[in-house]
Amino acid sequence: MTVPMRVVVVKQVPEKLNGRQGRSFLSEIQACVETDRPRIVLDCSKVRALDRHALHILLCCLEEAMKQNGDVKLAELPPGAHAFLEITGANRVFDTYATTAEAVETFHQLPAMPPSPRPPSQKEEQAA
Repeated sequence: MTVPMRVVVVKQVPEKLNGRQGRSFLSEIQACVETDRPRIVLDCSKVRALDRHALHILLCCLEEAMKQNGDVKLAELPPGAHAFLEITGANRVFDTYATTAEAVETFHQLPAMPPSPRPPSQKEEQAA
């Protein structure tokens, strides 16, 4: 059986995500999530610093994707952003990656399947 590759959208996050820029970026994301199970990678390489306004916009992006059973992953975060995500607890809701390519690749990997249970042997059945 062949599993078709689903489209992964990569969006460049602007340098600043407050006010008008944040609303404009969120509108772009909303246009991307109008599909079933959207997969979005946010390239944060141009972001100078992550603050509460930027985090709010990123969380809104994630919320919009999750409404359609999708996901958002962050890539190339600026220095100090991981600490900010940890302090705010947002590190528990976002998957973060060093590069955009790594983040995109994770969407193409098949999820790990738990091992299927093996039937008990005759010796185990007799012991029970």
